[in-house]
Amino acid sequence: MAKLLVTGGAGFIGTNFVRYWRGQNAADKIVVLDALTYAGNRANLDGLDAIEFVLGDIRNQALVESLLSDHGLDTIVHFAAESHVDRSISGPDAFIETNILGTHSLLKAARKVWLDAGSGQPHRFHHVSTDEVYGSLGPSEAAFSEITPYQPNSPYSASKAASDHLVRAYHHTYGLQTTTSNCSNNYGPYQFPEKLIPLFLINALHGKPLPIYGDGMNVRDWLYVEDHCRGIELALTQGRIGETYNIGGGAELPNITVIDTLCAAIDQAFLANPTLARRYPACPAAQNAPTATLKTYVQDRAGHDRRYAIDDTKAATELGYQAIHGFETRFSQTLGWYLQNEGWWRGLMG
Repeated sequence: MAKLLVTGGAGFIGTNFVRYWRGQNAADKIVVLDALTYAGNRANLDGLDAIEFVLGDIRNQALVESLLSDHGLDTIVHFAAESHVDRSISGPDAFIETNILGTHSLLKAARKVWLDAGSGQPHRFHHVSTDEVYGSLGPSEAAFSEITPYQPNSPYSASKAASDHLVRAYHHTYGLQTTTSNCSNNYGPYQFPEKLIPLFLINALHGKPLPIYGDGMNVRDWLYVEDHCRGIELALTQGRIGETYNIGGGAELPNITVIDTLCAAIDQAFLANPTLARRYPACPAAQNAPTATLKTYVQDRAGHDRRYAIDDTKAATELGYQAIHGFETRFSQTLGWYLQNEGWWRGLMG
């Protein structure tokens, strides 16, 4: 039986991981540590049995040490992070504080409890990172692998790159039993509405513009969040200590394709369910007009990476990982979740 500390477990990916892990491992102990900043929501964990929630900051080393010791925890799954590129451009300090200093504080706590105390107990520190640390690819360049040199281009990706290096250093210097995963763009339920899919969906429902950076041809690999959670589980249970694994979704798409898919799905949903027109009268689909009329091209973001692509051969070979959820099917289900959980996202928008 594993005993997990999940940092950032009330955020988007952390929430989905806690729900996934509880469904797969009913007897395991799970302690969630979350500071409940704007992107964290305690209600995300409602309905889960035997989850202990702790309100706190990962930079509080003493708190983390006490949680590890008092609960006999043997695994840290570290999601807690500032993760929005636009916010990192306008206010990078929070990203340095949380992503670098916060990760270092967790590593120090883990080292003290698991190594310096001399217990010798098996343990695992799993660090959840991003493909953005690798920089940007040209149209024909090979996808990111685990040996791709780091070339972060935003304060966000630079802070995550630094945290990746710290995790690696704590393994090689102190012997901390670590693994790291670098994932592509996640989508799915419980995603805070600042990211592309939930933001554009909610904007469309209210008849607001859909602001498209540049020419809309920036390419991302889209990963359904449940596939990501399964990849992390495989890294925890089968991954080699000290290794890094890339987790991809196998859906490399230009942003404009994702946006067009979203607009078409909204149009189809309004046709299939006439009550949506009464709930969201400002949406063009409520007047039988294409949602795509809301598309608006705006000035490109500073330092906007052109293309990300993941080569997950290592995870497939060593862990048996494979993305099993196709984009169109899971996108439709994601849209359905947001339409069915209006109270959830309205509560986040003040």
